[in-house]
Amino acid sequence: MNDRIADACPLVPLSSSLKIGDEAPDFTARTTQGDFTLSSLRGRWVILFSHPADFTPVCTSEFIAMARAVPQFESMDCALVGLSVDSLPAHLAWLEAIRARFGVTIPFPVIEDPSLAIARAYGMLDLDARNSATVRAAYFIDPRGIVRVITWYPATVGRSVAEMLRVLRALQRVERGDVMTPEGWMPGADVVLPAGQTYDEVMAAGPDWFMNMQPDAEA
Repeated sequence: MNDRIADACPLVPLSSSLKIGDEAPDFTARTTQGDFTLSSLRGRWVILFSHPADFTPVCTSEFIAMARAVPQFESMDCALVGLSVDSLPAHLAWLEAIRARFGVTIPFPVIEDPSLAIARAYGMLDLDARNSATVRAAYFIDPRGIVRVITWYPATVGRSVAEMLRVLRALQRVERGDVMTPEGWMPGADVVLPAGQTYDEVMAAGPDWFMNMQPDAEA
């Protein structure tokens, strides 16, 4: 086992599942852009998204879409980090095949995890799993290293990059002020104020106290 991966993820036991609000397990591993340590990105938003294998068609479509959206993520100070359980040579071959066939260069690092140590520490699969078929998760990590959103997709359904961008925008909006975002929220739309916690606050808010929609002060 690669020592860098063997020493990975000291913060969460391998048998536990990572939850929203947990600190993202730190690790150091090889990537297509050299050695990488997750905590080196503290101070930025991070989306860590995983794949069960290289050269899979759904994952290839996601890589292409993510690469094209990198300027949008960068404008929100968010770093993209891919992960696949295959080896670094397989990653490099896959990325070169994407460049040669589709004319798209993958600008973000892709981590190798052949021992599945990172996948298990993040709860992508349990200790009894015989293969990596369930390694289809994405983790939205805030600048303090806290997991804020976890999404899972089956191997047969591609993730929506537009939805990932929307979720990131919503996370950053609620981070900036005491508001929440309703279903499908996009920048400029109304936001939701927290519900009152006392009788006087409920009376002051009126009949919509439990879903008090207001124009966004940032719009």
